[in-house]
Parts: sequence; structure tokens; C-alpha cells
Amino acid sequence: MRVIAGAFKGRRLLAPRWAGVRPTSDKVRETLFNVLAPEVRDARVLDAYAGTGALGIEALSRGAKTATFIERDPRVRDLIAQNLAHCGILEGCAIIRASVTRGLDALSRAPAFVPFDIVLLDPPYELAAADALTGIEAVTRPGGLVVLEHARRRPSPDLAGRLVRTRELPSGSTALTFYRCRP
Repeated sequence: MRVIAGAFKGRRLLAPRWAGVRPTSDKVRETLFNVLAPEVRDARVLDAYAGTGALGIEALSRGAKTATFIERDPRVRDLIAQNLAHCGILEGCAIIRASVTRGLDALSRAPAFVPFDIVLLDPPYELAAADALTGIEAVTRPGGLVVLEHARRRPSPDLAGRLVRTRELPSGSTALTFYRCRP
């Protein structure tokens, strides 16, 4: 697993040595960021269900202003921190040590909270898409983009609160579904 493009292009990222974490493949990340290219520069990015942190790191590599990672597993949080250090990313990042539900709640209640421009969701494939999208609109700016990676065989909703599906891209057994956050 490596950073595909940008300032950290070619850097190898550490992968977990245990079961239960499914990193986004290089091919799917490349597809995702080809679509996101015009929106990444200077964006505030949330990488929820962060796993290795590859999605947030890829966004930073391509010019995102900040990346926030939400991950509950302490081993995986350590892995994200190691990958950030390996890439030399010392500023513009935060790792939220909580489940996604608790992390979103904490973020949205913070006094100085600014909504995210891009939210990247890569939940476990057994989690229903509608459940993965719950609470996301509270941390997404109006007009912001939410991308859900999910099993292609499991449908994603057309609407989820203020989120409106705009596009779906299949890639093998995976699908990327794009949502815009209405005002």
C-alpha cells in the first residue's frame, strides 16, 4: 500500500498485521482521488473509520489543508500515527480516539468546530450504508462532499438527511457513492 500522488507520492504505508482492518486498495483510492481532484486543495477532510489513515494521508498529499481521523481501535490509531510520521506529516492532523458515532458527536459539539469540506467513510462492509451515514451531515458543510466506500452488493440510499447521492462508481466488489450536503 502506497501514497498514489502528490507531495508524499510513492511512500509506503504500514498495513495492519491482524484481521479486521480492510485498507482501501490503491486502485480504488486512485479512482476516488481522480474524482475528488478539483475539491481536495485546501479542503478540511474527515477520514472516518480511518483504518490505516491512507485516505486522509492521500488527501493531505494532494493538498488538503487538514485531515482528521476517527478510529476506535488503539492498535489502528498507533498505525495511523506511524503512517503520518513516516510521511513527515506533523501538522494539520488530529486522531480522534473514539467510535465514529462518539467522534462525530464530540466534533459537532466542540465550541470552535468548523464543518468539513470532504468526509471519507470506509466502514466495515457489514455495516449498512444508511447506518454509516448517520450523523455525517452534522459535521459536513453545506455543499460539502461525502464519499462512502461500501460493498457493491449492498445498496446505498439516494438520500440520507441532507445528503443527496450524486454519483456511484463500481470498482470490482467495491462501490464508491458520492453525496452532496444540502444547506
